[in-house]
Amino acid sequence: DVQLQASGGGLVQAGGSLRLSCVASGITFDEASIGWFRQTPGKEREGVSCISSSDDSTYYADFVKGRFTISRDNAKNTLYLQMNNVEPEDTAVYYCATMWCPGPEGHYLGLSDVGSWGQGTQVTVSS
Repeated sequence: DVQLQASGGGLVQAGGSLRLSCVASGITFDEASIGWFRQTPGKEREGVSCISSSDDSTYYADFVKGRFTISRDNAKNTLYLQMNNVEPEDTAVYYCATMWCPGPEGHYLGLSDVGSWGQGTQVTVSS
């Protein structure tokens, strides 16, 4: 079974930083494209960022470009999301997932692109 264990969420002030981690098991990690979605109450999960398995190309949603950085450590089976200059609008539960990643020219990362979901980690940004 695929297991994706996210951690690193918490309370942070606006303008601050946070790093999320996602440890994967049950998959050949270096062959998996993987990334992050987020969800706030009453809204659909939205794609945030992903990194491909083939060439480590990345995709970022417009609302996080220039602030968030995704990376992976294949030796540790771990995915990261470095969140800088966070805003109250970034408050959400963040989920890691295996997925098809559209890459830097992509315009959208949707729910239909997702393979397996992990559990979420809550990020709360105070103003």
